[in-house]
Amino acid sequence: MQRDNDSHKGDNGKVAVVCGSTYIHGAPILNALAAEASGIDTLSICLPQCHTEAAKSWMLNAFVHPFDGDDIADSDIESILELIAPLDCVVLGSGIAKTGERVHALEEIIASCTTPMVLDATALQENTLDLVRGKQAVLTPHLGELERMGVEENDLQDIANEYQATIVLKGQTDKIFSSHSTDEITGGNAGLTTGGTGDVLAGLIAGLIAQRMASVDAAKDACTILKKAGEALEKKKGFSYTAQDIVAEIPGLLRTL
Repeated sequence: MQRDNDSHKGDNGKVAVVCGSTYIHGAPILNALAAEASGIDTLSICLPQCHTEAAKSWMLNAFVHPFDGDDIADSDIESILELIAPLDCVVLGSGIAKTGERVHALEEIIASCTTPMVLDATALQENTLDLVRGKQAVLTPHLGELERMGVEENDLQDIANEYQATIVLKGQTDKIFSSHSTDEITGGNAGLTTGGTGDVLAGLIAGLIAQRMASVDAAKDACTILKKAGEALEKKKGFSYTAQDIVAEIPGLLRTL
């Protein structure tokens, strides 16, 4: 990726991650590690209070903002919206509990957010498409999350056209639907079923968008990198590789695109 030699800190991408729950600390950290590996300048992590020290130990170059408690709640909405307003992209939903006030808080943040968004996991609900209409948003469902949204795969191109959203349907072949176009990303292997791969993908897409890449191009490049990372790692480790291993492959693979 190109950047201006006269640029200063913050000119090349500012990302926030709003993710995690009491029992899931890895999702926001993997989101953040992947965004950082994309080459962004600054990173903010909003996550449960109980995981604050874990985030600080993993992320030496991040601002850590704990929720008011050990799960996101309505009391966090205002402060999160203030935090993400001046940033270039935000990841929402990975690892957040799929119940009650947690979902409501996410919905309120999405509805009021003016920052480009990457929505994953619990951020993908039946009303999500209505909430993102007119906004810059990338949705990253797998088939189970697509079902929860009440959407059929055969309708995704029409939906992308109507809502002007980018939708990444994750699978053995990733399918990327954007306004009036569909792309397929093949490759990879069964090792990419390891936990955390979707968190890495969401964070990487956000990092690329934050560096002024168009949403659909960010989605295509991120999916391509994950597939290539899986192929490279399988040669070295078989299928015994982790999401952290995938993150480590990102900087080198970015240079090949």
